[in-house]
Amino acid sequence: MDYDDSPDYPATSVRTVWVSDTHLGFGGAKAEALLEFLRGMRCEQLYLVGDIIDFWALKRKRHWPQSHNNLTRTVLGMAKYDTRVVYIPGNHDDVIRHYDGLTLGNIEIHDRIIHETADGRRFVTLHGDQFDSAVISSRLLGLVGSRAYAGLLNLNRLVNWGRGCLGMEYWSLAAAAKQKVKKAATYIANFEQAVAMEARHQAVDGLICGHIHRPELTWLDGVLYINCGDWVESATALIEHHDGSLELWQLGQQSARLRRLPPGDDAAAA
Repeated sequence: MDYDDSPDYPATSVRTVWVSDTHLGFGGAKAEALLEFLRGMRCEQLYLVGDIIDFWALKRKRHWPQSHNNLTRTVLGMAKYDTRVVYIPGNHDDVIRHYDGLTLGNIEIHDRIIHETADGRRFVTLHGDQFDSAVISSRLLGLVGSRAYAGLLNLNRLVNWGRGCLGMEYWSLAAAAKQKVKKAATYIANFEQAVAMEARHQAVDGLICGHIHRPELTWLDGVLYINCGDWVESATALIEHHDGSLELWQLGQQSARLRRLPPGDDAAAA
């Protein structure tokens, strides 16, 4: 039986899936796309790596369409049947951090957790806002940034509506802006270096996070830095296969593997 009690659905069997920054409650959330992805997967473990429910957006505007209900129901069904589901809160759902260590509806809540892959590698998994000095030093700055980002995404939808009328592919205005703005590029580089430093401090093989909406799988100073991306712009997830190999995967007009790391791979091999 499928997680949402629908008829048999062809699925890919994997060991672990990580998704982050779904921002349910925000108008730009790609809940239908994530639901399509999860229905195509059978996993032993599912990590929800923060900003799953966007309480900041919900405070501004009550937005919770049926697609968000359907996605929530599917995740709860996964937890009920044969998948371990771990919820790691972020800054947009930080109220859930108060329940660190609690299990609700078969869903475990952890502020951070260490995951061990099938081939024995260890990865700290957390949302990533812990490394964001703007969020740490000023919640107001974070809220202002969130509103500006929401406005950019609204403009992005208008731009892509026009591109769609012309038969052109989807293009992320927000992603392009983040790549072009020097300060944003500096922030991303500093964020990634802070993540690598934390991984070394924890004496693990790498760190898995989200938060900055920029999917990545790369070696930094001898540790593996992995960012799951998001389900507002990039529609990406991290997958661990049964042999321990890791794959950054993207859902789109043509679903594609962004990068795959073989089991037991190390910085020298990469």
